[in-house]
Amino acid sequence: MKGRLITLEGGEGAGKSTVLAAVRERLEHHGIEVDVTREPGGTAFGEAVRALVLDPARHGICAESELLLMFAARAQLVRERIQPALAAGRWVLSDRYTDASYAYQGGGRGQPLERIAQLERWAAPVVPHLTLLLDLPVEQGLARAGARGAADRIERENSDFFERVRAAYRARAAADPRRFRVIDASRAVDDVRAAAIAEVDHCIAGWGGA
Repeated sequence: MKGRLITLEGGEGAGKSTVLAAVRERLEHHGIEVDVTREPGGTAFGEAVRALVLDPARHGICAESELLLMFAARAQLVRERIQPALAAGRWVLSDRYTDASYAYQGGGRGQPLERIAQLERWAAPVVPHLTLLLDLPVEQGLARAGARGAADRIERENSDFFERVRAAYRARAAADPRRFRVIDASRAVDDVRAAAIAEVDHCIAGWGGA
Protein backbone atom coordinates (compact mmCIF):
# COMPACT_ATOMS: atom_id res chain seq x y z
CA MET A 1 0.00 0.00 0.00
CA LYS A 2 1.07 3.58 -0.52
CA GLY A 3 1.90 5.79 2.47
CA ARG A 4 -0.92 7.09 4.61
CA LEU A 5 -1.21 9.91 7.15
CA ILE A 6 -3.22 9.17 10.29
CA THR A 7 -3.72 11.94 12.83
CA LEU A 8 -4.94 11.92 16.42
CA GLU A 9 -6.81 14.92 17.74
CA GLY A 10 -8.58 15.88 20.95
CA GLY A 11 -8.63 18.25 23.87
CA GLU A 12 -6.62 18.14 27.06
CA GLY A 13 -6.66 14.83 28.90
CA ALA A 14 -8.20 12.92 25.99
CA GLY A 15 -5.58 10.16 26.14
CA LYS A 16 -3.92 10.73 22.79
CA SER A 17 -0.55 9.36 23.90
CA THR A 18 -2.11 6.09 25.04
CA VAL A 19 -4.12 5.68 21.84
CA LEU A 20 -1.16 6.64 19.67
CA ALA A 21 0.91 3.83 21.18
CA ALA A 22 -1.91 1.32 20.62
CA VAL A 23 -2.45 2.42 17.01
CA ARG A 24 1.27 2.26 16.27
CA GLU A 25 1.41 -1.28 17.63
CA ARG A 26 -1.61 -2.26 15.53
CA LEU A 27 -0.14 -0.85 12.33
CA GLU A 28 3.12 -2.67 12.95
CA HIS A 29 1.09 -5.84 13.56
CA HIS A 30 -0.22 -5.39 10.01
CA GLY A 31 3.37 -5.17 8.77
CA ILE A 32 3.20 -1.42 8.13
CA GLU A 33 6.29 0.73 8.60
CA VAL A 34 5.26 3.70 10.74
CA ASP A 35 6.84 7.09 11.42
CA VAL A 36 5.46 8.66 14.62
CA THR A 37 5.56 12.39 15.23
CA ARG A 38 3.82 15.16 17.15
CA GLU A 39 2.74 18.77 16.87
CA PRO A 40 4.14 21.19 17.48
CA GLY A 41 7.42 19.34 17.16
CA GLY A 42 8.71 16.37 15.23
CA THR A 43 11.81 18.19 13.94
CA ALA A 44 14.60 20.09 15.69
CA PHE A 45 13.00 23.36 14.60
CA GLY A 46 9.53 22.20 15.58
CA GLU A 47 10.63 21.12 19.04
CA ALA A 48 12.19 24.56 19.58
CA VAL A 49 8.87 26.15 18.61
CA ARG A 50 7.05 23.76 20.96
CA ALA A 51 9.21 24.83 23.88
CA LEU A 52 8.48 28.46 23.08
CA VAL A 53 4.73 28.15 22.52
CA LEU A 54 4.07 25.98 25.58
CA ASP A 55 6.33 27.88 27.99
CA PRO A 56 4.07 29.25 30.77
CA ALA A 57 6.38 32.26 31.10
CA ARG A 58 5.49 33.33 27.54
CA HIS A 59 2.07 34.65 28.51
CA GLY A 60 2.43 37.64 26.20
CA ILE A 61 2.31 35.67 22.93
CA CYS A 62 -0.58 37.09 20.89
CA ALA A 63 -3.04 34.88 19.00
CA GLU A 64 -1.62 35.84 15.61
CA SER A 65 1.93 34.97 16.65
CA GLU A 66 0.78 31.66 18.11
CA LEU A 67 -0.97 30.73 14.86
CA LEU A 68 2.05 31.60 12.73
CA LEU A 69 4.42 29.73 15.02
CA MET A 70 2.26 26.61 14.82
CA PHE A 71 2.28 26.73 11.04
CA ALA A 72 6.00 27.45 10.90
CA ALA A 73 6.66 24.26 12.88
CA ARG A 74 4.09 22.40 10.76
CA ALA A 75 5.62 23.51 7.45
CA GLN A 76 8.99 22.14 8.56
CA LEU A 77 7.40 18.86 9.72
CA VAL A 78 5.59 18.37 6.41
CA ARG A 79 8.67 18.94 4.30
CA GLU A 80 11.25 17.27 6.50
CA ARG A 81 9.32 14.21 7.62
CA ILE A 82 5.75 13.72 6.39
CA GLN A 83 6.19 14.15 2.63
CA PRO A 84 9.42 12.09 2.46
CA ALA A 85 7.85 9.28 4.50
CA LEU A 86 4.71 9.12 2.36
CA ALA A 87 6.78 9.23 -0.84
CA ALA A 88 8.79 6.25 0.43
CA GLY A 89 5.60 4.29 1.15
CA ARG A 90 5.78 4.61 4.93
CA TRP A 91 2.81 5.57 7.07
CA VAL A 92 2.88 8.61 9.36
CA LEU A 93 1.07 8.70 12.69
CA SER A 94 0.89 12.22 14.13
CA ASP A 95 -0.22 13.44 17.55
CA ARG A 96 -2.13 16.52 16.26
CA TYR A 97 -1.98 18.20 12.87
CA THR A 98 -3.82 21.02 11.08
CA ASP A 99 -7.19 20.34 12.74
CA ALA A 100 -5.59 21.42 16.01
CA SER A 101 -5.12 24.95 14.65
CA TYR A 102 -8.78 25.15 13.64
CA ALA A 103 -9.69 24.04 17.17
CA TYR A 104 -7.16 25.90 19.34
CA GLN A 105 -6.20 28.98 17.35
CA GLY A 106 -9.57 29.16 15.57
CA GLY A 107 -12.13 28.06 18.14
CA GLY A 108 -10.07 28.87 21.20
CA ARG A 109 -8.31 32.08 20.15
CA GLY A 110 -10.88 33.35 17.66
CA GLN A 111 -8.61 33.48 14.62
CA PRO A 112 -10.59 33.57 11.35
CA LEU A 113 -11.05 30.11 9.86
CA GLU A 114 -10.29 31.33 6.34
CA ARG A 115 -6.95 32.67 7.56
CA ILE A 116 -6.15 29.23 8.95
CA ALA A 117 -7.29 27.60 5.70
CA GLN A 118 -4.99 29.87 3.68
CA LEU A 119 -2.03 28.94 5.84
CA GLU A 120 -2.97 25.27 5.59
CA ARG A 121 -3.08 25.35 1.78
CA TRP A 122 0.31 27.01 1.65
CA ALA A 123 2.28 25.49 4.51
CA ALA A 124 0.67 22.08 5.12
CA PRO A 125 -1.04 20.81 1.96
CA VAL A 126 -0.94 17.13 2.94
CA VAL A 127 -4.46 16.01 3.96
CA PRO A 128 -4.78 13.17 6.50
CA HIS A 129 -6.30 9.93 5.25
CA LEU A 130 -7.83 9.27 8.68
CA THR A 131 -8.31 11.42 11.77
CA LEU A 132 -9.25 9.91 15.12
CA LEU A 133 -10.92 12.54 17.30
CA LEU A 134 -10.87 11.62 20.98
CA ASP A 135 -13.83 13.48 22.42
CA LEU A 136 -14.78 13.89 26.06
CA PRO A 137 -16.37 16.53 28.33
CA VAL A 138 -14.04 19.42 29.07
CA GLU A 139 -14.33 19.10 32.85
CA GLN A 140 -13.32 15.45 32.73
CA GLY A 141 -10.41 16.14 30.41
CA LEU A 142 -9.06 18.98 32.52
CA ALA A 143 -9.25 16.81 35.63
CA ARG A 144 -7.18 14.15 33.90
CA ALA A 145 -4.68 16.70 32.60
CA GLY A 146 -4.35 18.27 36.04
CA ALA A 147 -3.35 14.95 37.51
CA ARG A 148 -0.33 14.79 35.18
CA GLY A 149 1.48 17.66 36.86
CA ALA A 150 2.29 21.28 36.08
CA ALA A 151 0.23 22.83 33.29
CA ASP A 152 1.85 24.32 30.19
CA ARG A 153 0.91 27.71 28.72
CA ILE A 154 -2.12 26.44 26.79
CA GLU A 155 -3.31 24.04 29.49
CA ARG A 156 -3.60 27.06 31.81
CA GLU A 157 -6.51 28.49 29.77
CA ASN A 158 -9.97 28.53 31.35
CA SER A 159 -12.76 26.04 30.73
CA ASP A 160 -14.59 28.39 28.33
CA PHE A 161 -11.54 28.31 26.06
CA PHE A 162 -11.58 24.52 26.03
CA GLU A 163 -15.32 24.39 25.44
CA ARG A 164 -14.72 26.42 22.27
CA VAL A 165 -11.89 24.08 21.31
CA ARG A 166 -14.13 21.06 21.73
CA ALA A 167 -16.96 22.66 19.77
CA ALA A 168 -14.56 23.48 16.92
CA TYR A 169 -13.27 19.91 16.82
CA ARG A 170 -16.79 18.49 16.75
CA ALA A 171 -17.79 20.89 13.98
CA ARG A 172 -14.77 19.80 11.92
CA ALA A 173 -15.69 16.15 12.40
CA ALA A 174 -19.33 16.73 11.46
CA ALA A 175 -18.28 18.55 8.28
CA ASP A 176 -15.93 15.76 7.13
CA PRO A 177 -17.30 12.37 8.26
CA ARG A 178 -15.35 10.49 5.58
CA ARG A 179 -12.05 11.41 7.23
CA PHE A 180 -12.98 11.74 10.90
CA ARG A 181 -13.84 8.98 13.36
CA VAL A 182 -15.11 10.36 16.66
CA ILE A 183 -14.28 8.18 19.65
CA ASP A 184 -15.88 8.61 23.07
CA ALA A 185 -12.78 9.17 25.20
CA SER A 186 -14.75 9.45 28.44
CA ARG A 187 -14.83 5.66 28.69
CA ALA A 188 -12.29 3.34 30.33
CA VAL A 189 -8.89 3.42 28.64
CA ASP A 190 -9.15 -0.17 27.39
CA ASP A 191 -12.45 0.63 25.68
CA VAL A 192 -10.98 3.74 24.04
CA ARG A 193 -7.96 1.80 22.79
CA ALA A 194 -10.19 -0.95 21.42
CA ALA A 195 -12.40 1.56 19.61
CA ALA A 196 -9.40 3.25 18.00
CA ILE A 197 -7.91 -0.06 16.87
CA ALA A 198 -11.26 -1.12 15.42
CA GLU A 199 -11.45 2.08 13.38
CA VAL A 200 -7.92 1.61 12.09
CA ASP A 201 -8.59 -2.01 11.14
CA HIS A 202 -11.77 -0.99 9.32
CA CYS A 203 -9.94 1.67 7.33
CA ILE A 204 -7.06 -0.65 6.43
CA ALA A 205 -9.57 -3.18 5.13
CA GLY A 206 -11.30 -0.47 3.11
CA TRP A 207 -7.98 0.72 1.67
CA GLY A 208 -7.23 -2.78 0.42
CA GLY A 209 -5.35 -4.40 3.28
CA ALA A 210 -1.78 -4.02 4.42
